[in-house]
Amino acid sequence: MRTILDAVDAPAHDAFVEKKSEFIGDAAHVGSLDEALAFVETIRERHPKSRHVAYAAVCGGADGRVAERMSDDGEPSGTAGKPILDVLRANDLTDCVVAVTRYFGGILLGSGGLIRAYSTGASIAVKAARMAAIVPCRRYLVSLQYPQLSRFQQMLAAVDGVQSDETYAADVTLVASLPVGNAERFEAMVREGFNASVTPEPLDVVNRAIPVG
Repeated sequence: MRTILDAVDAPAHDAFVEKKSEFIGDAAHVGSLDEALAFVETIRERHPKSRHVAYAAVCGGADGRVAERMSDDGEPSGTAGKPILDVLRANDLTDCVVAVTRYFGGILLGSGGLIRAYSTGASIAVKAARMAAIVPCRRYLVSLQYPQLSRFQQMLAAVDGVQSDETYAADVTLVASLPVGNAERFEAMVREGFNASVTPEPLDVVNRAIPVG
């Protein structure tokens, strides 16, 4: 799966005009459906004279459970929220929200025209967004002597890993996170590189967003 990296306070953004109606797409990363609703309200506040602000949001998926929410916001049923949601599904996206704002231009588009317009509004917002792949990562607790740290960091970088939660005391303790598919290689590199004097302790598997494109 993938997600959008753009924050709610600086969403990905694009717009187009269809038969004098302007459609504005905004896309952002969210951690929950409540956060998605709050984002939509900020979009409404930015466009107080707009006729409609339709949206769709998707959250979850790591454990097989996906939560979705959408709204036509006064457009005919199925002509706004559903097309936006279909764009999120087609792009295999999660933990994100897309809102499409419409300024009515006085010309009716019909159901088919509305579906195409809201789908386009969502698509251009997604296209403008910064994307990340959601990758399952194994986390390890690692204890190192200070002279070993630089070499360990080189090994970690070689397997697309990152470090966090560093504690600098008599030794260095940190948490290393790397794609599950690189775990065996990482363990072998550390074991051989430090003659078994460093033993990463497996913790758990978490999802990490890795920027793509």
